Amino acid sequence: MIPIAFPLLGNEEKDAVLQVFSSGRLAQGNQVARFEHDFAQFCSVQEAVAVSSGTAALHLALLAHGIGPGDEVITTAFSFCATANVILLVGATPVFVDIEPDTYNIDPDLVERAITPRTKALLPVHLFGHPCEIDRLSQLAQRHHLVLIEDACQAHAAMVGSKPVGGFGTGCFSFYATKNMTTGEGGMVTTNDADISRRLRLLRSHGQKERYQHTDLGYNLRMTDIQAALGIVQLQKLQHMTMQRIANAAFLTEQLAGVVQTPTVRPGHHHVYHQYTIQVPHERDQWVVQLRERGVDVAVHYAVPIHQQPFYQARKEMFRCVSAHDSTTRTGAQVGGQLPYTEQAARHVLSLPVHPALSRADVMTITTEVLNLCH
Repeated sequence: MIPIAFPLLGNEEKDAVLQVFSSGRLAQGNQVARFEHDFAQFCSVQEAVAVSSGTAALHLALLAHGIGPGDEVITTAFSFCATANVILLVGATPVFVDIEPDTYNIDPDLVERAITPRTKALLPVHLFGHPCEIDRLSQLAQRHHLVLIEDACQAHAAMVGSKPVGGFGTGCFSFYATKNMTTGEGGMVTTNDADISRRLRLLRSHGQKERYQHTDLGYNLRMTDIQAALGIVQLQKLQHMTMQRIANAAFLTEQLAGVVQTPTVRPGHHHVYHQYTIQVPHERDQWVVQLRERGVDVAVHYAVPIHQQPFYQARKEMFRCVSAHDSTTRTGAQVGGQLPYTEQAARHVLSLPVHPALSRADVMTITTEVLNLCH
């Protein structure tokens, strides 16, 4: 079976972890500080704060910006549920905006329609490794005095122009095992705001300004030196792994374009292909079964959008939706509601393997089996 994801971990990572074991310092220490420094440089930002997961990064970013009960946060329902769950966890209201049908990213025109006097933040997702229209969203945030938090958990090394994602607002990254770089679990928040950085460092460690001096109510969301040691090495390999992903994606597109809907890449946007996501013309779930039977593992991201998840459907009063089909204006997104492009994508998308561990024979097999299903 050709796997849908496969972390590339070598002797360098093993050696780095063994050095941490030998040091006797396993909790947040020098390796975490070095990883933060290196990641900040990589993202061209002043500060990076390491945390225990991508979800923790999103959660603490909202808290650090003072977002809470009574506030609205505009985001997308076509993402992993953590994107919206953290909004609820801080007591705010998710406002789901429909997506662009080609990139699957949040539609900036609809974002502007969704802004109300209660809107406090925009939380777009750079989905599948393709940056959203972050320049336009940044301008909207500035015009309406909103916080901009980037969910870049799938977009390590993605750029708009020459600027890396994570540097347009407060960036949130995940290092889960299937991501473009991994620490097993782990996350990072990037920022150019020294006050936000200080707040994040307090919140991730029980509000400790100094040892046993707790000035805030915080959490235990720290990163270990074991994770950071992995991250330092993985970051050094990230550009090479990214170029391999792009090369694999280019081969897939060359073979499959015109047969299925292949990924869109907007001009000036650097797609890093966390996922290579196509749309199949019919019977998507049958494609999943048949491709797996033929030795190609695939995945569906996401078969059930967040607003249609059972937890959200049972609590429709907790969120609102804005789509191009609504007759609502800036003052009235629907409670609950529908998102036609999001729901259409959920019925038809299919992710193929694109990771850097694939051989040329693997990518040829993937394209052959997809083409066989089309004929």
